Amino acid sequence: MNPLNRRAALQWGVSTPLLGLLGTFASWLGARTVDKAKAKRVIMIFNCGGPSHIDLWDPKPDAPAEIRGPFSTIPTKIPGIRFTELIPNLARIAEKLCWIRTVHHQHTQHNSAMTWSITGRPYRLDSTLVHPSATDFPSLGTVVGHLAGQEFRKAGTVPYVITPFPSCDSYVYLSPGQFGGCLGREADPLILNLDPRIPYPKFLSDQKTPKGFQEDIQQKITLWQALDRESKTALDQKIKAKEFLVDSPIRTASRLELEPESVRAQYGRHPWGDSHLLARRLLEAGTRFVSVVNGPSITWDTHKDNFASLKTRLVPPMEKAFVALVEDLIQRGLWEDTLVLSLSDFGRTPKINADSGRDHWPQCFSAILGGGALNNGTVIGTSDKTGAFPKDQPQTPADLHATILMALGHNPEMVLQAKDGRPFIASEGTPIRQLLR
Repeated sequence: MNPLNRRAALQWGVSTPLLGLLGTFASWLGARTVDKAKAKRVIMIFNCGGPSHIDLWDPKPDAPAEIRGPFSTIPTKIPGIRFTELIPNLARIAEKLCWIRTVHHQHTQHNSAMTWSITGRPYRLDSTLVHPSATDFPSLGTVVGHLAGQEFRKAGTVPYVITPFPSCDSYVYLSPGQFGGCLGREADPLILNLDPRIPYPKFLSDQKTPKGFQEDIQQKITLWQALDRESKTALDQKIKAKEFLVDSPIRTASRLELEPESVRAQYGRHPWGDSHLLARRLLEAGTRFVSVVNGPSITWDTHKDNFASLKTRLVPPMEKAFVALVEDLIQRGLWEDTLVLSLSDFGRTPKINADSGRDHWPQCFSAILGGGALNNGTVIGTSDKTGAFPKDQPQTPADLHATILMALGHNPEMVLQAKDGRPFIASEGTPIRQLLR
């Protein structure tokens, strides 16, 4: 049965045992892979809260003042494409990236919208008051890590890392879909926060320690932290910790102090800059997927003072860290087999509200995708004259996921199997062929 028919089978209610067999034999049928992979690893930059697409990379200079906002526009190296004056450095490297201006979905609340963006599927209800569960569909990072198999246990690293926190709303409600979910707790990411100024939110301390390798990782990290505080840890604990924590790729990657000061300054001496730099170091250490959360608690939720917040607080560190990451990957020869995705829960309303802010708007927003496996410099889709809806080439988060999976050499329509035996397709999207080399 070909991938298209497997998708139809899921939609038409073919029995779970039969679909389980389809998942089991998918690799034999050549369904799990596509053409030779052009990419090996992914960094996803997630901007929690939803930055305003109109005030950044999809300006509307001909719209009325209550829509276009106060920022002027500047040219990029892509003919006919302009950004706002807030992001001159992104404009400078625009041709190195792909710009998708017509992403859309239907959830208006942060946690459900973040879940839709990172899993490529709608959540069961549109709400902020939700938490992860064992039945969640997996995020793109979870799927990529799961498909990487067991090689990481042997290599002393992990396939999927979130830094510095998972996405959440108000440090209380944790977005579903970021953890192992229906693939099991062994598919959980490692959460790595290296900034002592930023304590883990309470919900993380409430999480039960995952089983298997993740539990082993967490125990060793606890030992490492104790050793770094020069505690009187017993000798046997030191011996147990040394092999992984002193000599492991993850331990080495986490030591940002090993980077030259010029590189630290290039990324920016702030949590976002450090997290972007850590992502690059984790890729070099062998991690397959790193999610960098620029937030983490809906930081981009600019219902009030949108323009001042963007100009002074949000855009400068975001742009500095992102551009530094792209240029650093290129300089180090990592760009050709790395994918970088910048995504958010949604965009902001075209019409400016009474508080000089913009409100939630999932009907049309932008995403950035770049890497050596792509036709960089491509712009996908045009939004309408106010940035409210796609005018052409509408795309969903699932389409972005399918594009990335295909660039990694995976068939987006492969059948995966949940812990409870339930089969599901890796991505319900359609790859954006125009982006793929």
